[in-house]
Amino acid sequence: MKIMKFGGTSVGSPTRMHALVELVNQKRPVLVVLSAVSGTTNSLVEIANSLYIGHKSLAKEQILALESKYTVFVNELFSSEEYKKKGHELIVTHFEYIQSFTNDLFTVYEERAILAQGELISTALFHYYLQEIKVPSVLLAALNFMRIDENDEPDLAYIEEHLKKELAQHSTDNIFITQGYICRNAFGEIDNLKRGGSDYTASLVGAAIYSEEVQIWTDIDGMHNNDPRYVDKTYPIAQLSFDEAAELAYFGAKILHPSSVFPAMLRNVPVRLLNTMQPSAKGTLICEKPKGANIKAVAAKDGIVAVKIKSGRMLLAYGFLRNVFEIFERYKTPIDMITTSEVAVSVTIDDIKNLKKIVAELQKFCTVEVDHDQTIICIVGDFLEEKEGYALKIFESLKSIPIRMISYGGSKNNISLLIKKEHKIEALRALNKGVFEL
Repeated sequence: MKIMKFGGTSVGSPTRMHALVELVNQKRPVLVVLSAVSGTTNSLVEIANSLYIGHKSLAKEQILALESKYTVFVNELFSSEEYKKKGHELIVTHFEYIQSFTNDLFTVYEERAILAQGELISTALFHYYLQEIKVPSVLLAALNFMRIDENDEPDLAYIEEHLKKELAQHSTDNIFITQGYICRNAFGEIDNLKRGGSDYTASLVGAAIYSEEVQIWTDIDGMHNNDPRYVDKTYPIAQLSFDEAAELAYFGAKILHPSSVFPAMLRNVPVRLLNTMQPSAKGTLICEKPKGANIKAVAAKDGIVAVKIKSGRMLLAYGFLRNVFEIFERYKTPIDMITTSEVAVSVTIDDIKNLKKIVAELQKFCTVEVDHDQTIICIVGDFLEEKEGYALKIFESLKSIPIRMISYGGSKNNISLLIKKEHKIEALRALNKGVFEL
């Protein structure tokens, strides 16, 4: 069975939802994972924010505005009066449920329930549309098998057990539809896999059933070698390893959610990135042993803060780094890059909500310098197996750009450089010219 995930833009209009039929109706088993219709989750977040601050009248207006968009969507999606009626009844049911949250105290639990409505609506509408055109399908409720544990991590064993039970009830069917993003937590409450989580859902269900392939369908023809928003003449990468894809996703390649690679990698399930607007495009294959050993791609991650920690006592002080890292751990702040010298260590972070507290604790035993508005440039490839000269190409390309930090050797797939954000576009273009010779 293949897993086919379609993002918000792929179901963003009735026309695009119609176009999915040809892709999913393959006369072979497929499990289709759908995101909410594009813009829906943002609207639901706005509604939740209004309810949090007690602006119930504004929330009601926002709910009615979103409902009216779906009324138009239903009228255009279905051609028969029977299914237009079913579609409108569905919309009324969901939006009456959302309206019910304007009557009582609003907490994070109610917010999660509201945010789940986008995927519940999109999957039900697509299921109805397939029924209307006489294409058999089964709607599987993700809330019956998707679960996270007490640490907010997916419970893969639970997902595998319960998803297989769901599928076993429909052994003669070929098309299964389920919701991305949403799940239950360890207490049985409605929860989610955070933003971008539909990719994660697809990878998790693919791993759970040892799928032959997980396909992530977006509006881009695969993962590109550079950022096409800033750089001309980029091209889709034919193949990447799981590690290479994970590095690129984490460091800025928006086409793939960073967490979504790991479940597939755990069970060696290939992931293919494809374009719903150009279904014939080959896209990008992510697998264990891809072809080619060279520099594959460049990505950039903004919003980085560099923290330089300096102390004369660091020299030969075997407990110094432990003390430093324990502070970041205590405030649950992940570190992206690390460089060290005899008397100093520099780290980068992108979560600054506890930065002041972290700096205050570090200053008890060292001096601290903080640089904001930094960008990590990540160059990804297979650097242990390639020919010599690639490092020279990288640094020769960036000879006119000041580099704050360099991380090389921690991973066979990644060279990371820290620069000021103002130099990002210049750096991406220089690397495109110097490394890819474009």
